[in-house]
Amino acid sequence: MYLSGFRWMAALPLLLLGMARADAPVVITPARATEAVSTDPDDPAVWVHPTDPARSLILGTNKTAAPDGALVVFGLDGKTRQTIAGLDRPNNVDVEYGLSVGGKPVDIAVVTERRQTRLRVFAIAPDGSGLSDISSPEGLKVFVGEKGEEAAPMGIALYKRPSDGAVFAIVSRKEGPREGYLHQYRLLDDGSGRVKAEKVRAFGRFSGEGEIEAVAVDDQLGYIYYADEESGIRKYHADPDHPDAKQELAVFGQEGFSRQREGIALYARPDGTGYIVCTDQIDDGSVYRIYRREGEPGKPHDHSRMVKAVQGGADSTDGIEVVSASLGAEFPAGLLVAMNSKPKNFLIFRWEDVAQTGEPKLKK
Repeated sequence: MYLSGFRWMAALPLLLLGMARADAPVVITPARATEAVSTDPDDPAVWVHPTDPARSLILGTNKTAAPDGALVVFGLDGKTRQTIAGLDRPNNVDVEYGLSVGGKPVDIAVVTERRQTRLRVFAIAPDGSGLSDISSPEGLKVFVGEKGEEAAPMGIALYKRPSDGAVFAIVSRKEGPREGYLHQYRLLDDGSGRVKAEKVRAFGRFSGEGEIEAVAVDDQLGYIYYADEESGIRKYHADPDHPDAKQELAVFGQEGFSRQREGIALYARPDGTGYIVCTDQIDDGSVYRIYRREGEPGKPHDHSRMVKAVQGGADSTDGIEVVSASLGAEFPAGLLVAMNSKPKNFLIFRWEDVAQTGEPKLKK
């Protein structure tokens, strides 16, 4: 999702200095690591505190069966703040701001609960003091009518439509057809102050090789990006009512990857510029490949040119998250969070370190 309303800083470099090749990763060092989860980390999300960004939270999934499956909440210091256990293989998580629940806006985190073929919705306390389950007791079932792995949700990204504030969940699954691999659901108050989901469409092309897990949404510009793991990064309109909602707008990131395309996130500036970051899932040294959010001049859907790659020592990264808001004195230009498989934790990188070489300069 795209976050607005905070002090924005920083710019990602487009070219490396000197004679280095554009696809040669720049090595960066994490500012810190979170504490480990018990079994298997997968995907992070970040909630930005509305009045004190330094008290923002990192949410991460512990992807295993109940009772150990959990959503784990960390501070920016990497320390565990809360563990919500009892989830049945939670895969991915995303955050959105201001869903109308019980007549008031509520910030939410939504998790795909794979073994239960449903979503779980958690309200985030306005002061960041904790999360609480506000899922409808009827359950937010997804891929209804499908069987086996085609009913098993994995990736998720949340979209808030600027025109009316409607909030949607875009959900991927373990297996799916060549067309209609992803389903989109509107999240609504069920009438009792809890949240239900209503399917609005199936969409999305699939190469037929590997799977689709990672999904990211640009709220401001209204686009969905997802990783067709063995093929490329695909782009669609996020608004299900857009007249061209069925049209694939772009396929990029088809070259240069050593392994599977995994986590996707956006560094989004309010002027419409920024970057799309996608993981190249490499053992002991995943690479994060970076593309222009705004495309090329006069070609807003041309993201084919990779402008930079960075590598930070994370092992076999699945999910990532990027924040472009200032998060206090330690992360004034935002951050990148990456899943780190073998140590069972998440690495946190300062955006200044991602932008340590090249142009444009850090301050725009």
